[in-house]
Amino acid sequence: MKKHNKVIIEQLPTGVPGLDRILGGGLPEFSFNIIAGSPGCGKTTLAHQIAFANATVERPALYFTILGEPALKMLRYQQQYDFYDPGKVGSAIRFVNLSKVVLEGDWNAVLDTIVKEVEAVNPAIVVVDSFRSMARKFDQRTGETELQDLVQRLAMHLTNWQATTFLIGEYVEAELRSDPVFTVADGLIWLYQSVNRNSMVRKLQVLKCRGSDPLPGMHIFRISDAGLQAFPRMLGLGAMKDQQRSGLRLSTGLPELDEMMAGGIPEGDSIMVAGASGTGKSILCTHFIAEGLRQGEAAIIAVFEERPTEYASRAATFGLDLSVSQYGNKLEIIYLRPLDLTVDEALHEIMSAVQRVGAKRLVIDSLAGFERALAPDFREDFEESLYRMFVSLTGHGVTILSTLMLEESFVKPPASNYAISFLTDDIIRLRYVEIDGQLRKILMVVKMRGGQHSKEIREYDITHKGIELSNTPLKGYKGLTTGVPGRSSHSEPLAP
Repeated sequence: MKKHNKVIIEQLPTGVPGLDRILGGGLPEFSFNIIAGSPGCGKTTLAHQIAFANATVERPALYFTILGEPALKMLRYQQQYDFYDPGKVGSAIRFVNLSKVVLEGDWNAVLDTIVKEVEAVNPAIVVVDSFRSMARKFDQRTGETELQDLVQRLAMHLTNWQATTFLIGEYVEAELRSDPVFTVADGLIWLYQSVNRNSMVRKLQVLKCRGSDPLPGMHIFRISDAGLQAFPRMLGLGAMKDQQRSGLRLSTGLPELDEMMAGGIPEGDSIMVAGASGTGKSILCTHFIAEGLRQGEAAIIAVFEERPTEYASRAATFGLDLSVSQYGNKLEIIYLRPLDLTVDEALHEIMSAVQRVGAKRLVIDSLAGFERALAPDFREDFEESLYRMFVSLTGHGVTILSTLMLEESFVKPPASNYAISFLTDDIIRLRYVEIDGQLRKILMVVKMRGGQHSKEIREYDITHKGIELSNTPLKGYKGLTTGVPGRSSHSEPLAP
């Protein structure tokens, strides 16, 4: 059977971090694209960011404006972004105002103007902003068939001149089925912004991208001083392969706990450390990190409820040194508490830090703080989001300890607000118990997926050295998990 050589479609970088990943590698060269969305969602900024990333003097960008305001007024707002390069304006990026010819109402004159400008400079990028405003001028004079024909002619001209084209438009989703421009386009990027209470979240979706394999679904993006930044929803999952487990065990920094876990934590596991406030969840995680650093392993601590300096200072009071300066590039404590945080942003920040230092140990402290930092749109899917995060990180060989706050009960076994059993491989439970008029602390390994573990319940104290765990089980009591145990009838009296 005769084999046909595939045509290789070159891809242009967008200049937007994360967007090339969503597009399947970048923008197909010489494609005819639409950037759509409601006013204020970032369409013009996205178009400028793409233009500045690709335009050169030899292959410039032509930016056609329909508004009656001068280009300098529009550029005044674009100057705030880091991608803006004043040296490219007028040479590599040229602005043409079409407002006068559009007002005259002659579509052919508009088309001729665009074609003449394109022929004169041979651009690599062509932007028409806003095409929707221009199309509305002709909707009253032409029917749907005529408008589609005009759009096809425009696309044909620009494609023949080997330009990658972007039509900017204020569209609503209902127009997807009725507006003929969408059938002509090779690519369609839709920008959304939603407001929930006082929270605003921006999302984008690649609805069409001929010649490429974009990531499906909605993806978060933000607009900052740097411009747009996108956070692929499937980051870490899309191309991830099942990783062969090494079989190694990582020490927790507590020999007694390692013993209870049959030699330590299996490398690449996710472990939940659950307990009430003051039970030592963060201290246990600090032992885990400190032990890794002692062995020369890099580590990351992601905190949501206190600053990195505060976190390190508190660890020092228990004799655990987490000073970043001492370990050079082996340790990072990252603070993740921006307004309206999304899981994809958090995963991006954590994965970037993991890759920077080559970390194999990660602490997320705490999940309650993580949830409170999330934008309201994402709190309903918190468990699913956690699952994606854990799978992504452990798939890269990272061993995770995360802390979970539980409300203490002294009458019944504790229940979590989250269905944590399927989210994590292992669970370590810390809790208070009342014994002989004293409030004491106990530790138990509740779950270890795929491995044996001790069923013992052991007492521990928090001292100036951190957690000191007993090397023997707490015997002679029943009902320890209720918090108010009774003495076993067949046991010898124990000292308090």
